[in-house]
Amino acid sequence: MAEAIWDVIVVGGGPAGMMAAGRAAECGLKVLLVEKNKSLGQKLLITGGGRCNVTNSEFDTRKLLDKFKDNGKFLFSAFSQWAVKETLDFFHTRGMETKVENELRTFPVSNSAQSVWDVLVEYLKENDVTVLSDSPVTNIAVEDGKIIGVKTKNKIIKGRSVVIATGGTSRPETGSTGDAYQWLRDLGHAVVEPTPSLVPVALKDTWVKKLAGVSLSNIKLTLFQNGVKQNSLKGKVLFTHFGLSGPAVLNMSRDIGELLKYGEVVLSLDLLPTEDYSTLNTKLQELFKKHDKKKLRNSLSDLIPSALSPAVIELSKIDGDTPCNSVTREERLALVHLLKDIPLQVDKLLGVEKAIITSGGVSLDEVDFKTMRSRLFPNLYLVGDILNIDRPSGGYSLQLCWTTGFVAGNSISK
Repeated sequence: MAEAIWDVIVVGGGPAGMMAAGRAAECGLKVLLVEKNKSLGQKLLITGGGRCNVTNSEFDTRKLLDKFKDNGKFLFSAFSQWAVKETLDFFHTRGMETKVENELRTFPVSNSAQSVWDVLVEYLKENDVTVLSDSPVTNIAVEDGKIIGVKTKNKIIKGRSVVIATGGTSRPETGSTGDAYQWLRDLGHAVVEPTPSLVPVALKDTWVKKLAGVSLSNIKLTLFQNGVKQNSLKGKVLFTHFGLSGPAVLNMSRDIGELLKYGEVVLSLDLLPTEDYSTLNTKLQELFKKHDKKKLRNSLSDLIPSALSPAVIELSKIDGDTPCNSVTREERLALVHLLKDIPLQVDKLLGVEKAIITSGGVSLDEVDFKTMRSRLFPNLYLVGDILNIDRPSGGYSLQLCWTTGFVAGNSISK
């Protein structure tokens, strides 16, 4: 009896792989999804702190792709086939409602990545995708210069088409260890060495450890090297036991990593970016007048989160027991400057094990984005984080997975 040949073998059971497998099977193909872990979607279940930022509800595709910067021009043909609206329709029609938060970040109403996982796994089941879990692929199988399937430890599994959806090297404990980069190099693909992209920042300032768990919304973060401003972002920042995380920090991390190669890097926190120095000075004067004999340490919570007050007072070098009516003009002006510019000394970026995504991957000019097909092999498809596409935090990574996965699965069936 001849060995069965699958129509499609998808390697990697993350979001892009599940979408590709589900769509190809929905189109009537016989699909095998091969996953190295014991279960699918390990990284998906921890994304967004376990809440899963499913997409970004920017329905203007051009505006959405602007967030991908120079890579956006490659993505138009794929996103014209499947973008944000199609993604939301996919989940909504399968009973998973969503909600939109800051900067159009979109989450399941349940606040649980499990809801997303459940929809995808059901999608695979209803379309009869065969899942082979706990089965690491060791290489792509090639015969006479043609791809014939994939190799596992024990055998060659044959398939007419192969989709590589193995992800990058972020969060290696979930199985993203970058295995496929070497397979693809061996096939002749150019692969840019992956580096951590959206990653938290460790600081030299020890006082920030006392603030672990405190988050600040709508603050301004400015990046300096040698006193020269390099970048500036507004958004949310989270203090951690090692330094800083949160969307504003993650979205600046690649620039920070690049600058650290050349010397010291300083971050400046502006706690009140909507106030200029003069207005803030007036507000402080009014605040001190209002609280009069009240201690300074108990008064700043009118302006900033109370959890932050002790740190700000410590940095200002003003005695926190000073009554508000005894704060000198010089001390007040120094406090104004501090609230607008808290300097933080960057130590390093955390490693790839803490990165949300990695930059690097297969060179984009070697992929046909109308189909997600490799330009080197007509039956090889490349999707998700295996591609060299930088993107910010905010739902863009998963949208890239949904789009490229769907387009690959759809294209193979034609």
